[in-house]
Amino acid sequence: MTAQAARQEDLATVIGLEVHVQLETDTKVFCSCSTDAADAEPNTRTCPVCLGLPGALPVINEAAVEGAVKVGKAIDAEIPEETAFHRKNYYYPDLPKNLQITQYDAPLCRAGELEFSVGGERRTVGIRRAHLEEDPGSLQHKGGSIDTADYTLVDYNRAGTPLMEIVTRPDFRGSGEVRSFLAKLEEVLEYLGVFDSTRDGSLRVDANLSIVPAGDGVSEPAPDGADGEEVGDDGEIDEDALAAANRTEVNNITSHKGAEKALAYEETRQKNAIQRGREVEQETRHWDESRGITVSMRSKEEEKDYRYFREADLPPLRVSDWKERIDIPELPDARRERFREEYDLSEEAASKLTSTKAVADFYEDLASEFDPDLAATWVADNLLGELNYRDMEIATIEGRLDEVRRLVELVAGDEITAKNARETVLRRMLDDGDDPDAVAEDEGLGKTGEDEVQQAVAAAIEKNPDAVEDYHEGEGGALNFLVGQVMQATGGSADPGTVNELLRAELGDG
Repeated sequence: MTAQAARQEDLATVIGLEVHVQLETDTKVFCSCSTDAADAEPNTRTCPVCLGLPGALPVINEAAVEGAVKVGKAIDAEIPEETAFHRKNYYYPDLPKNLQITQYDAPLCRAGELEFSVGGERRTVGIRRAHLEEDPGSLQHKGGSIDTADYTLVDYNRAGTPLMEIVTRPDFRGSGEVRSFLAKLEEVLEYLGVFDSTRDGSLRVDANLSIVPAGDGVSEPAPDGADGEEVGDDGEIDEDALAAANRTEVNNITSHKGAEKALAYEETRQKNAIQRGREVEQETRHWDESRGITVSMRSKEEEKDYRYFREADLPPLRVSDWKERIDIPELPDARRERFREEYDLSEEAASKLTSTKAVADFYEDLASEFDPDLAATWVADNLLGELNYRDMEIATIEGRLDEVRRLVELVAGDEITAKNARETVLRRMLDDGDDPDAVAEDEGLGKTGEDEVQQAVAAAIEKNPDAVEDYHEGEGGALNFLVGQVMQATGGSADPGTVNELLRAELGDG
């Protein structure tokens, strides 16, 4: 875009994403090296193929193709009858071959979309293509960041890990939308079982951001495909305006939060430059998370710079029947809606209970054995609340879910109160790793017998005549006071609901 002084309110932001997702497979995409490199010494998960040594030939990993097809089905993409691989030629130190085996004009998936929520509204982002390629290695900058490090080390353990690049249309108008989209995409990938968010570098984002005049067909996309102000009938952005605006590519984004911060910074940087009448350079910039800024790395490459040509060592891949042959599980939106209908849950509860597949699976296991409302309270409120407080996820206690089920069983069977189960047993289970039965016995949390509760009720009424008088005069707090006296007398082991009922009966209100 020609440099010109402009008010920030006259400028609009246009963002498109290239999301690189590592597919969860046991071995790399073109060789048999293990992808489990979390605790491996650097450069020990390598072979002649992933190091690109002369004479080494790649062989496609069928599991990687299946994972890519699942992603394609989940984003409702077109999967062609035949797909092919190309060589993308460019030099980076983490690419041992000085080229990357990827896909160019025959991607595995094209013309998809993904719906997500942002600000309480539903949005749909178009996905131009999603293709399969190999991951480069990783760089470790010592003594500083990418532009200040004393030296840089390279580890090729990651080189050759199956990578799916998902390229969106430039449909985003702000950094908050990007964060919501990435959260939804990761949720879908996790449900598909093709993605492990705990793996280092499992999701990385390159974002292309342009600033254009606000009137050039870039107003907020209209919902449900309807026409919006200055948006074409097909929802297209004004291509001339977009082409005229120099864009920057921001890379090294590795999280939802990081994407929002990086793009908010870059948006402000570019708008400030334009407002001062300066030209925005078309370049690649690096997101320095530690400093919260983007730094210039190099001029932005164009497609011709990569000198694509067909990968002669890999024949075309026929995948036309894979879409019908490969099944995908129930996706989060569908499961959320089913939970609302089948278990009569609120939208908030259904959303919490489908936040991850592991959470949803555990809830359904409990709901098949206990009352669905009780199961929902224990998973959505009690368990997730305590895990979030400790910055833990349900995967952290995956091997102990039977203990949580046992705790719910103790509550459902009236063996301990819900209050004690939540505030004492569950917390000790998470903090100390104790067994629920052992905690209940150690803390003496078994429910007090009915006779003992009745005696405690009678004693509370006898010892607190003023509260009894206040109750009969209609003061609601008096009953709560008496309940508290009974709970104190029974060490908190009585059921508050039962105590309430007994008090009302004794006071002539039952």
